[in-house]
Amino acid sequence: MADKNNILFINACVRTGSRTNRLARRIMDSIGGTIMEVRPAEVVKPITTEEFLRLRDEASMKMDFSSNVFAPALAFAEADEIVVAAPYWDMSFPAILKAYFEQINVIGVTFKYSDKGIPIGLCRAKRLTYVTTAGGPIFSDEYGFGYVKALAQGFYGIKEVCLVKAEDLDVIDADVEGILEKAFSEWKNRQ
Repeated sequence: MADKNNILFINACVRTGSRTNRLARRIMDSIGGTIMEVRPAEVVKPITTEEFLRLRDEASMKMDFSSNVFAPALAFAEADEIVVAAPYWDMSFPAILKAYFEQINVIGVTFKYSDKGIPIGLCRAKRLTYVTTAGGPIFSDEYGFGYVKALAQGFYGIKEVCLVKAEDLDVIDADVEGILEKAFSEWKNRQ
């Protein structure tokens, strides 16, 4: 893609030397463009109280998104391409990623509802690429990727949602670099 491609990189990796992070960065290098990185573990999130929700809902109803609370949702909605790096932990993704999605689910920014209550996506991105790695087998793509895919397609209006996964990395005698290369090559061949 062109240099003007605005990539939002949602990096839910916390380990130094993360294999998920390495694979995601290789994919973004292949896509090309300007990368804006968000690390959900480092984002200060407001405490979700009844008062917070009331204020957020009131601002959303007025279409007043000037508060910093809405910055993550605005960045998500304006990205041309989105890459999510989420290691496969405990049958899903890190919990902090769920908290991030709670922050960006903003009516009037990332989606709206039709008169019949059906979500209509408002995001610019044409594609979201979900990158995950696991030490063992990933028993079901639905536990992590399925949730993100449902949000992306059902609420945000992102038509293309790709899964890139490298599994069994910690199995005895695993060819870690070969497994990562295979995952990248499979993604590249789908482009």
